[in-house]
Amino acid sequence: MESIRLRLDVSYDGADFSGWAVQPGQRTVAGVLVEALGRLVGAETPLGLTVAGRTDAGVHASGQVCHIDLPVPAWEGLESSLLRRLAALMPPDARVTAVTPVPPTFDARFSATFRRYEYRVADTVWGPEPLRRHDTVGWVRPLDVDRLNVASSGLTGEHDYAAYCKRKEHATTIRAITRLDWRRDPDGVVVATVQADAFCQSMVRSLVGALLTVGDGRRDPGWPSTLLALPERSSSVTVAPARGLTLIAVGYPDENDYAARAEATRRLRA
Repeated sequence: MESIRLRLDVSYDGADFSGWAVQPGQRTVAGVLVEALGRLVGAETPLGLTVAGRTDAGVHASGQVCHIDLPVPAWEGLESSLLRRLAALMPPDARVTAVTPVPPTFDARFSATFRRYEYRVADTVWGPEPLRRHDTVGWVRPLDVDRLNVASSGLTGEHDYAAYCKRKEHATTIRAITRLDWRRDPDGVVVATVQADAFCQSMVRSLVGALLTVGDGRRDPGWPSTLLALPERSSSVTVAPARGLTLIAVGYPDENDYAARAEATRRLRA
């Protein structure tokens, strides 16, 4: 049966989810999304759900992207109401914010050109504001943003980030970080922005964990970049808590370049 590919933009509070991917007996973002879609198109309908980046337990998203393939008759019956119906069926901590028909060459994972994350840290004596407790980590030591940025500058570019990754068999740990910087917002919260073509498991939180020890004065600004010479994960790097991390954006090329980008990414990841 002929199908149509749909891009779904998704936001969620990861506090009560065991990550993105479906896991038996666990509440996950993909799990609640598939359940809601199944109630609309039939649980037996294959969706081919593919996500831009699988987030870990406790990690949030305001700019996650995934795609599904719906049979054309199902789409024709839902086109004008799918977004509204999903809002009624999904829990309040997960929302589909946009549904867009895309060419069949679009691949939410492999067509992506970048993923951008933010990590929020409150270094105030009293900790994070209660209303931001799910997406902001408290840090007991004052942070120096200038030191954080000096240390971060040595981590950008294309490198082997094995020291900062949880290695998977037959998977590369070479990545290209195009942005890694820190700012202090008007509310006093220190925010890291990290952007790369892709990330390996725990990479962003490992980078943040290492950099925070520079920001609070315990490590020299040159220390994080020295770890890039290591061929395996560094035991001296502490992974920062998941709740401070939010996936805020995923970038894609022009639609005419979806297929070429996906092919190039598959070759690189292999």
